[in-house]
Amino acid sequence: MEQIDLGQTVRIAVAYTSGSGHTARVAEHVVLGAESVAGTEVMLIDVGNLNDGVWDTLGQADAIIFGAPTYMGGPAAAFKVFADASSSRVWFGQGWKDKLAAGFTNSTHMSGDKLNTLVYFSIFAGQHGMNWISYGAKGGWFTTDGSAEDVNRLGSFIGVMTQSNYDQSPELAPPPSDLRTAEDLGRRVANAARQWVLGRIALAESLELAAAS
Repeated sequence: MEQIDLGQTVRIAVAYTSGSGHTARVAEHVVLGAESVAGTEVMLIDVGNLNDGVWDTLGQADAIIFGAPTYMGGPAAAFKVFADASSSRVWFGQGWKDKLAAGFTNSTHMSGDKLNTLVYFSIFAGQHGMNWISYGAKGGWFTTDGSAEDVNRLGSFIGVMTQSNYDQSPELAPPPSDLRTAEDLGRRVANAARQWVLGRIALAESLELAAAS
């Protein structure tokens, strides 16, 4: 997606939880990708530490990227606590309606049923009236010329999947190809949010002109 900079600041929140630090590293690279888009302000939020400031920050975001490790076929418990808490803090007032949303998840296995976590995120976003942004590119490592160094090596489309070997620290896993994939997601959401925000401003100005004529 082409990068656009027309002087309007766009706010992206990366709302994640992490167990052993691997998902936190993915979240940091999602932030790097989003920050590479001019005019983007990115907030990294650990949803395991909820307070009024966290909810206020999320409310100010134009897009929220959800992230959690996949445990036992779904998002880690801390994310579910956050999701459940959002029903009373946000859902009743539709505070996130029309924001953009996306997601990423990490597990030790290549599959690990990570798709269930991304589907959970998309449904969660849908219940809040948000608009889901997919990863938006082909998967890698699908030909004889491909390799584990390919971006999107796990071939996920609804969101980003990364994989960390059980016996490696967050300094070593996920591998660089997965971290580049995470950065791609951050850039895609930041560019989509920029178009969304500028389009909303243009529409409002157009309606004002029409009403004044």
